[in-house]
Amino acid sequence: MSDESVRREAFDWLSKQVARHDDVLPWSVLIRGFDFKGIRVPLVSMQGIFKPRACELPLSIRTSVDGPYDDGADSEGRFLYAYRGTNLDHPDNVGLREAMGKRLPLVYLFGLLPGRYLAAWPVFVVGDNPRSLAFTIQLDHPSVLDLAAPALSPTVSHIARADERRRYATRELQVRLHQRSFRERVLRAYRSRCALCRLRHHELLDAAHIVPDSEAGPPLVPNGLALCKLHHAAFDKMFVGVRPDGIIEVRRDILDEEDGPMLLHGLKRLHLTGLYAPRRVEDRPDPDLLQVRYERFVEAAV
Repeated sequence: MSDESVRREAFDWLSKQVARHDDVLPWSVLIRGFDFKGIRVPLVSMQGIFKPRACELPLSIRTSVDGPYDDGADSEGRFLYAYRGTNLDHPDNVGLREAMGKRLPLVYLFGLLPGRYLAAWPVFVVGDNPRSLAFTIQLDHPSVLDLAAPALSPTVSHIARADERRRYATRELQVRLHQRSFRERVLRAYRSRCALCRLRHHELLDAAHIVPDSEAGPPLVPNGLALCKLHHAAFDKMFVGVRPDGIIEVRRDILDEEDGPMLLHGLKRLHLTGLYAPRRVEDRPDPDLLQVRYERFVEAAV
């Protein structure tokens, strides 16, 4: 049984899970994993560096939101992944070192909240620094996953292209981590319910900024609203607004418009109803930020 076959199956399985759950996956899905020739292959264990029974070398690495290790990024934006413990020759550390030497792709699971992980692949171990007890990790484009191709001695130009591609992919992942972290924290505060219509399907909800991050809106829960796709679009386009006291208003021309039942039930009936707010006071929308947004809504309604 080769690592290549297991990894290919793992990446295909992850693609299907992401299509179903989005790219932030629950622990229950990752620990259940998939079946490979009669062997169950989970994607995680209680250890951060994980080698399932079906593999010879680690398949995944995991960062926990409350873990003991100081993972982060270096000055070039590449991810730093801490050794397991301080023993350079711990089997987990040796396994990642061998994966680096063989240029094997892995899965990186970033803990955003307890039990919720953003899955990114393929990632490669591109550096090993025993002095700082950390590996350097970069994301690459999925097109490199031709695991059946024989290993070639890379040329200088090939290395340069690969490095540029990985830098770009890793920067994009940093942005995605920021966005998904905000979404997960906002949706958890609202218990996965739309703040306007109470829809409770996590996959159909977004985290909307009250004041956009492009305008220095803080990436904090009080600057967010959990909204379904319809009401996120309506909020962004100023079809609806929220007063600082949490009362929803629908723009006058929308109220006067005659259309089908979706307009009536989806928007008009929200007018002058109350916003569904988080239980924790510290997670509720900041009235000052709502005021800023509401003033723009009033201007748009003129």
